[in-house]
Amino acid sequence: MATTAKIQIDGQGPVVALQGFFKRLLEDESLSGVMLPVHLFKHGMPMPTLVTRPEQLDRADPLAPAFPMNSAKLVSRLTRGTTGERIAVVMRPCEIRAFIELVKLNQGSLEEVILIGMDCPGAFDNAHYKSFLGEADGPAATVEFHTSLGNGGLRDGLELAPACKVCEYPSPHGADMVIGLHGADLGQAIPVMATSARGEALLGAMGLPASEPDDRREKVLAALTAARLQARDAMMAQVGARTATLEQLAEYLSGCVNCYNCRVACPVCYCKECVFNTDVFEHKPWQYLGWAKRKGSLKLPTDTVFYHLTRMAHMSTACIGCGQCSNACPNGVEVVELFRTVAARTQAGFDYLPGLSLDQAPPLTVFKEDEFQDTVSHLA
Repeated sequence: MATTAKIQIDGQGPVVALQGFFKRLLEDESLSGVMLPVHLFKHGMPMPTLVTRPEQLDRADPLAPAFPMNSAKLVSRLTRGTTGERIAVVMRPCEIRAFIELVKLNQGSLEEVILIGMDCPGAFDNAHYKSFLGEADGPAATVEFHTSLGNGGLRDGLELAPACKVCEYPSPHGADMVIGLHGADLGQAIPVMATSARGEALLGAMGLPASEPDDRREKVLAALTAARLQARDAMMAQVGARTATLEQLAEYLSGCVNCYNCRVACPVCYCKECVFNTDVFEHKPWQYLGWAKRKGSLKLPTDTVFYHLTRMAHMSTACIGCGQCSNACPNGVEVVELFRTVAARTQAGFDYLPGLSLDQAPPLTVFKEDEFQDTVSHLA
């Protein structure tokens, strides 16, 4: 059973209490730094920041409902190769799942990193977060967000990111330590649970008061997961109907301008060189004219549908549904909805859940003789 302690609020508010927790954690001599979201500017977006001095945590805000990027790629960079020093990283559930997937794909390592997972109520996309923040101070706005959730809803005109509304993993898997927000009274205390031997050693050394057993978190998680599963299934049914034919798929993706932002933002799209950045898709002027004459017209830029089909073929088994693809799209293409719908089918086909277990090898990296027998029998 996981060791559970509590971070006392003591009238200072949850953000300040968590800042104190991470300052104490950073005092542990076995850690050289902590990576977590920090408001570097009063009205700016909280960004992942590697902090090595406790006093630099005064603007830290891991509770902020902002998700400017999936930090799994950053942690991948920090852990490719050894430094001889250990850091802690504070991540949302989808970020941990993405990083675990990258570790399985040899793009990162768990050896010198402590994963601290945060229960996630969801976050805004970048545009909605800016509207929510306005001219308010970042940490103060964060407290308002969690207070409004506890009081029944967000301000009119504000909505969580589409990916968050259909995320069925609101609690971390694979973390060394979990900060349990769901069901917690953020005016009193925040539970923190050690879920590995490394996490238990760190948490035990902090000397926090023990947390009393409570089933509120499990009840809140069960209700939230059920609601999101229902929303996810409805979303997938709608997207399936809207993309049932190639013509419908082309219409769905018609706003794509081949900026490739979705590829760059995707935490599990890790190729050093992408085929779409090579001369394979550098067509000659006469080719464009020839295609246009043959059809009478030619949509530009070309290859937008093929680009998304290629991405889905490459990484739909690894998609963890964080929604950064849609967050990065300048034209509002509903990328995450499409990718989640396709990924649900491919992941079910391989009986694979990305990022949930280090013991489950990624599809296509292992050979299973009895896999896809129906397909093999038809080809024989």
